[in-house]
Amino acid sequence: MSYPRIALASSSPRRRELLAQLGVDFQLVKADIDETPYPNEPPRLYVTRLARQKALAGLACLTTAMPVLGADTIVVANNEILGKPADFAEFNRTMQLLSGRSHKVMTAVALVSSERTLQQLVSTEVYFRTLTAQDIDSYWQSGEPHDKAGGYGIQGLAAKFVQRINGSYTAVVGLPLCETEQLLQQWQEPV
Repeated sequence: MSYPRIALASSSPRRRELLAQLGVDFQLVKADIDETPYPNEPPRLYVTRLARQKALAGLACLTTAMPVLGADTIVVANNEILGKPADFAEFNRTMQLLSGRSHKVMTAVALVSSERTLQQLVSTEVYFRTLTAQDIDSYWQSGEPHDKAGGYGIQGLAAKFVQRINGSYTAVVGLPLCETEQLLQQWQEPV
């Protein structure tokens, strides 16, 4: 299956690697947006809005016409969006929320052009084992959690905390490959 050449509005190396697995020909574009949630914005609407805004910001940077893919991933526990930890105290609080429980990882993907928008939201349930203070401290010291939504990367050292998942592994990493491929196929269908 061949896909249209696209632009990827992301600075995430994980998203680049995942998109490359599909064999998609893509170029990178910058997508700086304000990621502040709106007051009382539900997590699913927030993550979908960010994916679309990133794609639209990327579209504004292009000099040639091509679809732009934007994506965003959030971790949600008790209906609270858990962002990238600013410091150890915030990280520790996040890990306490995730320890011995399930949480949701929501990844939204948007494919846009000046005439069209396709989007998809994928929600995956992730179950963590109970974490010890040593688990939390040593994981923080590894440096891995610092730039990760929810303070962890399932594809890295935090994999040992995950008892099981219900949903898409690649969505938890940052780009749901099955749904992204479906969007690319749908893009090529006549409108």
